[in-house]
Amino acid sequence: MIVAGVDFGTLSVRVTLMDCTTGATLGGAVAGYPLKRSAADPLLGGQSHDDQMAALTRAMREAVANAGIDGTAVAALACDTTGSSVVMVDENLEPLADYYMWCDHRAHHEAAEITALGRAEGLEALDWCGGTYSHEWGYAKVLHFLRHNPGLRNRFATALEHCDMVAAVLCGIRDLSQLPRSICAAGHKWMWGAAWGGLPPQDFLSRVDPLFDGINDKLSGRFLTSDQLAGHLCAEWADKLGLRAGIPIPVGAFDAHWDAIGAGAHPGDITNVVGTSTCIIAMGPQGFPPVPGLCGVVPGSVLPDWTGIEAGQSATGDVFEAIAKRASRAVGDLCAEVAHLPPGGSGLMRLNWDNGDRTVLVRSDLGAVTLGWDLNHSAADEMHAAIEGMAMHVRIITERIEQGGMTTARIVNAGGIPQKNDLLNQIYADVLGREVHVPAHSPTGTGSCIFAAVAAGAFDSFDAAQAVLCPPARVFSPRGGYDDLFALFRDLYFGLGQGQALDLGAVLPRLRAYRLGGAAARA
Repeated sequence: MIVAGVDFGTLSVRVTLMDCTTGATLGGAVAGYPLKRSAADPLLGGQSHDDQMAALTRAMREAVANAGIDGTAVAALACDTTGSSVVMVDENLEPLADYYMWCDHRAHHEAAEITALGRAEGLEALDWCGGTYSHEWGYAKVLHFLRHNPGLRNRFATALEHCDMVAAVLCGIRDLSQLPRSICAAGHKWMWGAAWGGLPPQDFLSRVDPLFDGINDKLSGRFLTSDQLAGHLCAEWADKLGLRAGIPIPVGAFDAHWDAIGAGAHPGDITNVVGTSTCIIAMGPQGFPPVPGLCGVVPGSVLPDWTGIEAGQSATGDVFEAIAKRASRAVGDLCAEVAHLPPGGSGLMRLNWDNGDRTVLVRSDLGAVTLGWDLNHSAADEMHAAIEGMAMHVRIITERIEQGGMTTARIVNAGGIPQKNDLLNQIYADVLGREVHVPAHSPTGTGSCIFAAVAAGAFDSFDAAQAVLCPPARVFSPRGGYDDLFALFRDLYFGLGQGQALDLGAVLPRLRAYRLGGAAARA
């Protein structure tokens, strides 16, 4: 049996075709689309629905051709996407404007208003998304749209996450009450929870702004986990994609959640999906409580019967690329230059808030800080400090997850960057003090194939599908040496980011001592 997995990223869509019997990847293809930015509005991040679907068509047909198969042999199709990437549509599901992509930060005022009222009123739903409603999430983006597009308010029928929009379009669903609504998306980004009856109370939202009147009625649909079907591929899109009409399409989800499954993650593991940004995914037991600062604790958001836990970093690969670009060097070259340095050997401490802090501070108003500079520092030194800073931030997040009572097992580094940056993997292992497992080849798209395979009946469980379809892993063992540096990082992280007391006068001398130790290693 052959299945198709679709992964919509920030700049491109990837289609992967896998054989469920052998676990072999038969073929794949990638097609790009532009991310709309604006020098006049640096918070904007938009994308065209038509561009996305045209790219899907190109990538699917190319993948089928590369695999040398007949498209009608594909037995199921599953799609994951970025999130919270939100599109406003009319009653015919026609977009009223571009997507507010996950990286669109224009709704920060709206998010702050939702957070302030939610805290004042003790809104239970807010507790489950870490106590702070993010500017990256759905309700904030809807309110920003309604405030800034008064001429379109009367045509606004509903808002959809990208994973739900693409599933509805491919299945030919036009009845708004039958729209598939991913619990992964709704729980982590829209404060949906079965425990309080679904979406947060309408009267609360209306008190945030009367423009929200009736919004929950407009967000109706079928709220389902991804072991359920969104529907079946309609004839129109079967013809466009070169596939067979009627094949099952499961309810979609966010890319990082399915990437974790594609990387072989199991309950108890913590998976760092490291790319442009980092999304951190864990699966805890039923009954795992809300934890302040985490992006969401949502039963069923990754796998049914387990509680999905999400955290992340707003910029990771973007930070590395920015450092390399400023130096007109390649990331790999800079890493090779400092691969021999001991912990803190650059003498620099970098807090990677270049795009704000997603977890655990949830502050979009922070900027990056690099401390300890002297006249001889290089871009390679900054790169080493940036990787250490990422790893130490992940340790803060990991410790916060564990505060919820979860006993963590493995650390898995998934996403595109760990495949090509062994220095990053080794530093993560050293900082976290535990083994880091890295898929031997990129699992992007594998998670989608796993959900497609289960939907098609090729496997009777997700564990069984993972055993056949997931790539093997390389293991990086910890060497230690980071506890003292991490203590300094933690003081700076909460001192500069949250106002906790710290001894600023001791910071630079401590970094200078690390710098001298690094100089000895260079010699």
